[in-house]
Amino acid sequence: MVRRKPGKIGRKTRKRDDMCRNIKTLFNFEPPVTDEEIRAASLQFVRKLSGFNKPSKANEAVFLAAVDEIAAVSRKLLNALETSAPPRNREEEAAKARARSALRFPT
Repeated sequence: MVRRKPGKIGRKTRKRDDMCRNIKTLFNFEPPVTDEEIRAASLQFVRKLSGFNKPSKANEAVFLAAVDEIAAVSRKLLNALETSAPPRNREEEAAKARARSALRFPT
């Protein structure tokens, strides 16, 4: 068995509380988040938890039920959250993400 130091995953070091990079922040944007965006984030979350990109036929029903439940709870959470910060602009946030990506993965 290979023993690794806490916080080490493969060759890269990550904090244990890092979020999955494919799940995007959905709160406090203008225009507001859509149901499709919430479902996509829910799907990514269930994929991450289950380890399945596409479940087998035997697991498909529970997989999709989990996505639906997480999407519903996520919508409820996003509707209940409050902030005094001004809404973020999607295009500006996307540009910032592209700039961070260009620094991390130069071509």
